[in-house]
Amino acid sequence: SGMGAQSAIMVVVQDEKLIKKLSKLNAKFTGDPDGDPFYGAPTVIIVLADSTRRTYIEDGSLVMGNLMNAAYSLGVDSCWIHRAREMFEDEEGKALLKEWGIDEKYVGIGNCILGYRDCEYPEPKPRKEGYIIRV
Repeated sequence: SGMGAQSAIMVVVQDEKLIKKLSKLNAKFTGDPDGDPFYGAPTVIIVLADSTRRTYIEDGSLVMGNLMNAAYSLGVDSCWIHRAREMFEDEEGKALLKEWGIDEKYVGIGNCILGYRDCEYPEPKPRKEGYIIRV
């Protein structure tokens, strides 16, 4: 993290009822309020970061990337689910943060869902032209 501040925190959720509540909260911002943006995953790690730090977005994003790389190395599937910021700007999300004892200066960066896929692993897309620029 920027200057080693470790400004991000992780909230690990494995309670099925709470995951469903969080998924419903996330779905409010998708245009499909009846959908399950967490895809039935048994574990959700919510990454929040201290918004008073200049590098809070970068710090939280690095945590998300590291979580996903670590999961892959252990044979666990993961997916970054957006709308964490919207979830915890919502009154219901603010109430959850308060219940969990998390200061309101923390903002949502991402939701990392963990589990095991029920389908084949997709083939990666080829790198698009101009993705890497050599100088």
